[in-house]
Amino acid sequence: MHGMLVMAFDSTQQALRAEMLLEFAEVDIDLFPTPKEITAGCALSIQFPESSLTLVKEIIKNESVEIRGIFIPTEAGYDNITI
Repeated sequence: MHGMLVMAFDSTQQALRAEMLLEFAEVDIDLFPTPKEITAGCALSIQFPESSLTLVKEIIKNESVEIRGIFIPTEAGYDNITI
C-alpha cells in the first residue's frame, strides 16, 4: 500500500461525486471502506496514488467537493495531509 493516499468524506454523496470526477479525469482510484483509524461521517473512502495528489487536489477544489481530508498511511495509523 506504499505510495497510496486515502481521501475520506462526510457524506456518501460527496464520495460518489468525487469517484465520478476522478474516474472522468482518469485518476487510478479504488473505492473502499473508510479505515477505522479515520473518523469520518461516511463509510466510503477513495484510495489513489500519491503521484496523483496534485491533480486530485485541483479537481476537489475546482468542483467544490467536500472532503473530510486526505490521509497518508503511517505505522501509527493515518496522518491528515489535507490541502
